[in-house]
Amino acid sequence: MKFTLGRARQRPAPQRRARVTLAILVADGARPDTLFRALDAGHLPALAALRRDGGAHVVTSVFPSVTGPAYIPFLMGLHPGEAGVPGIRWWDRAGTRAYAAGRARSYVGFEALRQDGDLVASHPTLFELAARPLAAMTPIGRGLRDGQRLDAGIASWPRMAWTHFRGDVRGWLALERELIDRVAARVVRDRPDLVFLGHPGIDKLSHQLGQEAPSVLDALRLVDETVARLRDDAARHGRPMRFLVVSDHGHAPVRAHEDLAGTVAALGHGVLAHPWTFAGGDDVAVMVSGNAMAHLHVELGRRDRPWWPALAARWEPLAAALLRREAVELLLLPHGPGRCEVRSRTGGRAMVERGAEGRFAYRTIDGDPLGLAAALGPSGAAERLDVDDAWALTRDTAYPDALVQVLALAGSSRAGDLIVSASPGWDLRSRWEPIPHVSSHGSLRAEHLLVPLLCSEPPRARPRRTTEVFRLARAACPAATAAPTSPRAG
Repeated sequence: MKFTLGRARQRPAPQRRARVTLAILVADGARPDTLFRALDAGHLPALAALRRDGGAHVVTSVFPSVTGPAYIPFLMGLHPGEAGVPGIRWWDRAGTRAYAAGRARSYVGFEALRQDGDLVASHPTLFELAARPLAAMTPIGRGLRDGQRLDAGIASWPRMAWTHFRGDVRGWLALERELIDRVAARVVRDRPDLVFLGHPGIDKLSHQLGQEAPSVLDALRLVDETVARLRDDAARHGRPMRFLVVSDHGHAPVRAHEDLAGTVAALGHGVLAHPWTFAGGDDVAVMVSGNAMAHLHVELGRRDRPWWPALAARWEPLAAALLRREAVELLLLPHGPGRCEVRSRTGGRAMVERGAEGRFAYRTIDGDPLGLAAALGPSGAAERLDVDDAWALTRDTAYPDALVQVLALAGSSRAGDLIVSASPGWDLRSRWEPIPHVSSHGSLRAEHLLVPLLCSEPPRARPRRTTEVFRLARAACPAATAAPTSPRAG
């Protein structure tokens, strides 16, 4: 018999899945109503496509609602206080790290680059998790290596500082356009897994002109152009690309400015405040962020964190005096890591607590400073709320997500001993700003805390907070963020 060898059956070659690039764009300072109105009017076609394909959401940012600290949720999934950066200005009571201005922190201008060293080391950033990250206009850069941060270096910093400190907001838009060109070219050339790009022009124009100003739409169009360009380039080169577009804080008009440092000094206290933090006294450090919130650190010679029950005997007159100021709406007095007293200029006092099991409680004392009476019913208290219940209870109030936000900040070892949230129409720093503010942010108010989130693909569950952007990023691009690439991220 004659045997014929037949050809062995060949298995089809496995199809290699194309690596996905995830782009996170921060429309810095964009309010949901401003963005959605522009989408509805047809001004932002690329962003409108994201809304159509993946969805648009209104989520809560963080307290303080200010650029820098409010980028931490995107990149670490933490609140600023939890990450060790409680504001753009704070007092390093423990003296944990040598700093140019002694123990006074300020992440403004060149000093913004110091935030990375103050971040908690136990949690990774997306940059540390990504295989090949690329970023520009990010105040948080831990995990970015040489060449991966396009706005870094001597070629960029002096120009950025000059543009910021002379209040040239149109100059910022020109900087953004140049960076968009550089980012787009590098995405095509290097095929990064993660692209992170801030668009600060919206915030800067809003501070100077108000968010309703027509030129704010020009800044929003830059975000739209970035999405369109990255999407089209990816399609041309056969590279799947996903997008998350989010804001870090909102904006609200300012009609009056309080010099909070001057107010505290006029009450007879020695005050340290930026930009002069080497002289003035050693009683109170007034650290304003945003400028609608402030940390007040007292008894500056102490290295340990004191809590309000130990401070009340001496500092109750200051607390009472602050609440008599029209500019001050809420005063937070931390009693411990999981307990904070909230006082209102007009609404009395209540206690926010978090138990050992991680559930939240709100108990009125002699008023309802957070305006939850309608939701609480006759008991005047809310007990054993998980984080989702706490969000739902407060979502439609003047202070959305306040229970979680208050304790995430007040419980930080680096937070102020008295924490101020400004009244609507006010901010707390009347001097030293390069741009006279007609709009501001930073407080617990809804106008500052509610922000938009656009996704190119529908999320599995409804997002509630900007801290979830970290999770959404890892879900959208698991291959890029599967394992740490830095020992710090372990």
